[in-house]
Amino acid sequence: MGLSITVGLLNDLARNDPEGWEHHLGAFDLLNRALAGQGVDWREPGGDPAGGALHAGGFPYGYLSHLRRSYVLRLLGEPVTPARAVDDEQYARDQEKVQDELSMFSSHLLCHADNAGYYVPVDLSEPLFLPEEDGVAGYGMVGSSQRLQSELLWLAPGIGIHPDEDGTLSPAERAKLGALASTDPFEPEKFAWAQLHAACRSSIASGHAIVFG
Repeated sequence: MGLSITVGLLNDLARNDPEGWEHHLGAFDLLNRALAGQGVDWREPGGDPAGGALHAGGFPYGYLSHLRRSYVLRLLGEPVTPARAVDDEQYARDQEKVQDELSMFSSHLLCHADNAGYYVPVDLSEPLFLPEEDGVAGYGMVGSSQRLQSELLWLAPGIGIHPDEDGTLSPAERAKLGALASTDPFEPEKFAWAQLHAACRSSIASGHAIVFG
């Protein structure tokens, strides 16, 4: 099992699972209404379901946990060590630090469900926590694609990724990420970073939400 990440229309779902497609549209309708209730002026763009996804990717759930751990270690000014390089006891202690930081309710990378929910292309200063009765997937936690991108770019040097000043990746940097070897100590963190970074850029450029599923 792993996390799937999409931006834009789900072509295969629309073609092969009409009921699933209707559920997808209904979920966006819930999200749109809930955001409007919080004064957020955004709606998932409509379009032809045959248009296909603008971005689709995913990775094991553990990769997201490793990435969040790296973010918190860098935030605390501690050495950012690869998750693969620490024992279970140290990893558990690091996860306590993640939980402490999560309780500040400020990070868009941390304050989000692992397996469901949305990032919307609106520059929200802090993550939204929508009322449970709104029924929005991901326990009502909604992040900002712009703020998630900013957090990823800030984290990048800590795990050996070096974006250009404008937040893009040079061809050489993209090639490195595209050819990650399993022997790279930061392979899980880098892979998750690259998937989320690509999703953020697609979301911001297109106006579509990032969907965790």
